[in-house]
Amino acid sequence: MSRSLRCCVPFALALLCGAVAAAPQSLTVISFGGATKQAQDKAYFQPFTDSGAGRVVAGEYNGELSKIKAMVDVGHTSWDVVEVESPELLRGCDEGLFERLDPARFGDPAQFVPGTLSECGVATYVWSMVMAYDQDKLAKTPTSWADFWNVADFPGKRGLRKGAKYTLEIALLADGVKPDQLYKVLGTPEGVTRAFAKLDQIKGNIQWWEAGAQPPQWLIAGDVVMSAAYNGRIASAQKEGMKLSIVWPQSLYDPEYWAVVKGTPNKALAEDFIAFASQPQTQKVFSEEIPYGPVHRDALGLLPTAVQQQLPTAAANLAGARAVDAEFWVDHGEELEQRFNAWAAR
Repeated sequence: MSRSLRCCVPFALALLCGAVAAAPQSLTVISFGGATKQAQDKAYFQPFTDSGAGRVVAGEYNGELSKIKAMVDVGHTSWDVVEVESPELLRGCDEGLFERLDPARFGDPAQFVPGTLSECGVATYVWSMVMAYDQDKLAKTPTSWADFWNVADFPGKRGLRKGAKYTLEIALLADGVKPDQLYKVLGTPEGVTRAFAKLDQIKGNIQWWEAGAQPPQWLIAGDVVMSAAYNGRIASAQKEGMKLSIVWPQSLYDPEYWAVVKGTPNKALAEDFIAFASQPQTQKVFSEEIPYGPVHRDALGLLPTAVQQQLPTAAANLAGARAVDAEFWVDHGEELEQRFNAWAAR
């Protein structure tokens, strides 16, 4: 090797090492996929990556807390930030699956909707489980979950989420339970029996879904004529010109949260990402892409009136709606899910 080449090698290695050191740290963020993930990519993932703070590697799942528990139990955490529903946030926090967070790290708590900042999570949006239908597939217009159960006047398959959560509430609403009495009734053995008896009435007409993208796909394809669905997934289909409609009364609404998986070596970067995604401007972009309600108060005023009217948090859409009782599902979820699985398998 020539002397000049020997001199160049250390210099080249130094440049290479410097380039590696300057590469942005990667952050694995897991959410529920579909139209929601597309909106998250535009509002959060890509802008955060473009900022140079870190590179988001996005993945998806169906909310299985067991997958997170398996990672934490073996001490090998491959996910950093996960999107979770409120009952799973509470349960995961109690079981030590999520890192404790400082709410002040994400902005002024007074600027957030009450209840959206917790010790283990920061809410990212508010969604609703609504009844949706295809206008071209039905001769009459359904207006309640009782109509969902009326297979004589509204013939065809129905889509319901495969699980006890939300499905048992919907069954009781269809059976005449008032929204404000829902969890009082479901909290009794008689109420649970009543919910399953109601499901028995249409069991042969149900097509079970597990991913949020399935209800609009099935409605458009004609596989079902009505379905329980996340409002944002239906709104995305409407934006694409599909003739799907939403029934807002008797809907169930709840925040969705960002949580940091216990043991991640990237906790500081994970908190940076959540803080970034909690800004009014980024939440505005998200809600414009898919109409889920922002949790930062200042974001609402940034949205066009037409978008505000589509949000679960719009006053007209909250009329007759019911908040999901996360504490109820923490206390009774395991037992009810086991009973549901046994019932569904019969």
